[in-house]
Amino acid sequence: MAAPCPEDPSLERHFKGHRDAVTCVDFSLNTKQLASGSMDSCLMIWHMKPQSRAYRFAGHKDAVTCVNFSPSGHLLASGSRDKTVRIWIPNVKGESTVFRAHTATVRSVHFCSDGQSFVTASDDKTVKVWSTHRQKFLFSLSQHINWVRCARFSPDGRLIVSASDDKTVKLWDKTSRECVHSYCEHGGFVTYVDFHPSGTCIAAAGMDNTVKVWDVRTHRLLQHYQLHSAAVNALSFHPSGNYLLTASSDSTLKILDLMEGRLLYTLHGHQGPATTVAFSRTGEYFASGGSDEQVMVWKSNFDVVDYGEVTKVHRPPATLATSSRNLIWEALRKSNLCSPPWFWCMERLSSLGPEVQPEMDFPVPPGRGRSQESVQSQPQEPISMPQTLTSTLEHIVGQLDVLTQTVSILEQRLTLTEDKLKQCLENQQLIMQRTTP
Repeated sequence: MAAPCPEDPSLERHFKGHRDAVTCVDFSLNTKQLASGSMDSCLMIWHMKPQSRAYRFAGHKDAVTCVNFSPSGHLLASGSRDKTVRIWIPNVKGESTVFRAHTATVRSVHFCSDGQSFVTASDDKTVKVWSTHRQKFLFSLSQHINWVRCARFSPDGRLIVSASDDKTVKLWDKTSRECVHSYCEHGGFVTYVDFHPSGTCIAAAGMDNTVKVWDVRTHRLLQHYQLHSAAVNALSFHPSGNYLLTASSDSTLKILDLMEGRLLYTLHGHQGPATTVAFSRTGEYFASGGSDEQVMVWKSNFDVVDYGEVTKVHRPPATLATSSRNLIWEALRKSNLCSPPWFWCMERLSSLGPEVQPEMDFPVPPGRGRSQESVQSQPQEPISMPQTLTSTLEHIVGQLDVLTQTVSILEQRLTLTEDKLKQCLENQQLIMQRTTP
């Protein structure tokens, strides 16, 4: 079993300086700086070193809605309700370059992992990709039919995911500029979306108070959380990929354990809606902002031996053999016997034989169930599936299909019985009415 975290997350720093609601936060690469944007039209650069003065950048003519440090940390991008994007040099001078192409509020900005390009989302219903160093607009992605609230690159830069008020999440191929898939399970506006650090999954937050996790390879819904009592405004993956942090208008932050599909912590700190969250690049800290004009920095205190090693030991999620896993998932989905989180079905696999391990589509964190040294030194071996096990799984699928058909027949018979019972009651009432003087 996974070991519990030794300590709860703790509030580390408390920054005050904005004059209106905080809309966005992001850490620099080395966690020495934290950027925040606000409805007061300003950016603030906070220094994590105590007694260091913050920088206030003024340049946008309206509310700042989004900020993102470049992978190197040498540049900072911001978007605004003034319809522009600015690229800043995050030093005392605060010089910036303006990028114009959107015709409405810019809601989101995110650098590609190579730093050569960045993507923006806007109320003009488009997603736009820009060249960082050539300082020019490259192309638009235009299939959303309402405001686009968020757009993010995949870790490898090949895909883009976007979230919109049209209640969809769209996955795009950057090279072909085509929409690969649309996820339509949200019941309201989709406020935020991001890629899992492995690039195999996405998580989206919505005004319907939910968080959903999909596999971008199979496009299946993996997990569904409804833990907040109001809209979920933002989310952030821990660099290990094992935890998800959310911020909600119910004023709380929540930390989810993706390996076990459960809520770990609920954090209370903001007075009013919590509008934004972000983990630092190492995962040692996370920041939050709210309508109370405050920026808070928390220490994660997760069960990680060395935060500096988190990104080094990270590897793509370990999975069961795809064909067998898909067979199980498809059968369970068809049978309506499983709804995310679906970890119980993986637990059942452990009883089928020693060759099958109950591993999820999320990497195992260092220190949980195995040592950090073993994660670093042991190469990833493909999991072999014996023919007998494959046959057993196919037999299970067949039995589940039979079960599905049986349940369907029983439902039909129950409906007929209910109809006959209703008819009998109506006839009995008529007879009683006739016999009553």
